[in-house]
Amino acid sequence: MTQLSWEGQQMLLNGEPFRIISGAMHYWRVVPEYWEDRLRKIKAMGCNTVETYIAWNVHEPKEGQFNFKGMADVSRFVALAKEVGLYVIVRPASYICAEWEFGGFPAWLLNEEMELRCNDPRYLSKVEAYYDQLIPELTPHLITNGGPIIAMQIENEYGSYGNDKAYLQASKQMLEERGVDVLLFTSDGPQDDMLQGGMTEGVWATVNFGSRANDAFDKLLEYQPDAPLMCMEFWNGWFDHWHEEHHTRSAQSAAESLDEILARGASVNFYMVHGGTNFGFMNGANHGERFEPTVTSYDYDAAISECGDITPKFHAFRDVIGKYTTLSEEPIPANLPKAAYGAVDVKRSVKLFDTLAAISEEHQSVTPEPMEAYGQAFGFTMYSTTITGPRPESHLKIQDVHDRALVFLDKKFIGVVERWNPTSIPVVIPEGGAALDILVENMGRVNYGPQLIDRKGITHGVRLNGQFQFHWTVRTMPLEDIAQVAFDQASSELTGPQPAFYEAELNIDGEPQDTFLYLDGWKKGVVFINGFNLGRYWEVGPQKSLYVPAPILKSGRNEIVVFELHEQGEALRFEDVPEL
Repeated sequence: MTQLSWEGQQMLLNGEPFRIISGAMHYWRVVPEYWEDRLRKIKAMGCNTVETYIAWNVHEPKEGQFNFKGMADVSRFVALAKEVGLYVIVRPASYICAEWEFGGFPAWLLNEEMELRCNDPRYLSKVEAYYDQLIPELTPHLITNGGPIIAMQIENEYGSYGNDKAYLQASKQMLEERGVDVLLFTSDGPQDDMLQGGMTEGVWATVNFGSRANDAFDKLLEYQPDAPLMCMEFWNGWFDHWHEEHHTRSAQSAAESLDEILARGASVNFYMVHGGTNFGFMNGANHGERFEPTVTSYDYDAAISECGDITPKFHAFRDVIGKYTTLSEEPIPANLPKAAYGAVDVKRSVKLFDTLAAISEEHQSVTPEPMEAYGQAFGFTMYSTTITGPRPESHLKIQDVHDRALVFLDKKFIGVVERWNPTSIPVVIPEGGAALDILVENMGRVNYGPQLIDRKGITHGVRLNGQFQFHWTVRTMPLEDIAQVAFDQASSELTGPQPAFYEAELNIDGEPQDTFLYLDGWKKGVVFINGFNLGRYWEVGPQKSLYVPAPILKSGRNEIVVFELHEQGEALRFEDVPEL
């Protein structure tokens, strides 16, 4: 039987010496039309394997409703990797981190009474129901069945989270019971507590790091002396949060660390070799001292850029790999063409309050609850109530907003409350009372660490002068169907800064090409092109452009809808180079 195995620290494939040289690429961060282009470039760099996480929330966005089509067609992705000539490592664990929304968990888990990532039977039963649908998509592609999948991960960096060995064994058993008979592994940081918490009996342990390879491998050998060495996540770049500088790592520095890994005789998986994009509302967030949402781009300063371009880091890595193995003689695929389509003007607009009824679902609620309580996973939620007056010199406090709220009094914008800056807002309520509306944006759930449980919206209530306010109308706005926006309902009664939808069109002659959208002067919001959610923009940076892959465009008229939270900027501008 063809299978990965080892003798001492020598890895074997079908009994012959083998070294994994792998690159991470997530199929759900790349439009399917570009999967083959990216896979061929990964192979051309010198990789013999591609690695991918599997995001539970991509495949079961609503409980019991499964999706394995389009960007979620993992079976097609794996089959395509085999056609290109790559083996595949799959990381299907229920939790993946990956700077992805909620670490891959579906938001509906937050409505269940259970503990995540432990041996809670209620949690395991949800994972099992998911695996019952997912694993049959993968088992035909196992190397033991003639496919390219050589290994699977049972859990992800668990030693950074917990120490439940029964849970790790249950995770192993769930895969094995569903016919997974390839090599199973864990991956953790190369520290004592992480390895002690993350390793489990009968499962190969690997380590994750960005530098000091020999130190990391020496630590792993203390715990696993008679197995091959592998860096499962070689962090050769990094991701960005809003409000930060764009992260880069020099090609020379990363190549030197790669050389240290390969000189040790170890296997490696580049994290990332091609990052892709956090399309839609699917970016994750970190929470250390404060909440830090991840930007739309997941370029990662990787060897293959967000838009699929070959970078200097690609060539530096290829040169190092060439010292240790024979490189493919196939030519390196060319970069795809890019187009600068120029500027397009807004044709029409409608303020949010004028189209709110058309794009939302209404709920009555005694207290303002998190969006998950109303069956909402992503997007925006409007909380509305009436405050009696008069109340001069009052202060409004949103108790624990997740994540960013715009506050309106009688539909006039009066302030912003942010999770990382939870200020109160001074208000004056006239004698006749006033309508209070609070629009809350879910900016991405925490994907790593002890703050993983991250419900969105207003999580603890709204207080005026210390007094909780009750009886709310709540309107959920997942923005799943942008065609519902009622541009014909536009009115001129609302003044001042207002959230609004803006429509423009881009006309393309001939075959569309990749391009990059700039929103000069716009403040914060989301962009849709032909109904496809490109992701978020925000003037605070670092990201200044949104990647627009050609397959979401079409020859002729392309509809652009911008949901801007504050005020309209300049004409939309399409250029042929990004600014990250």
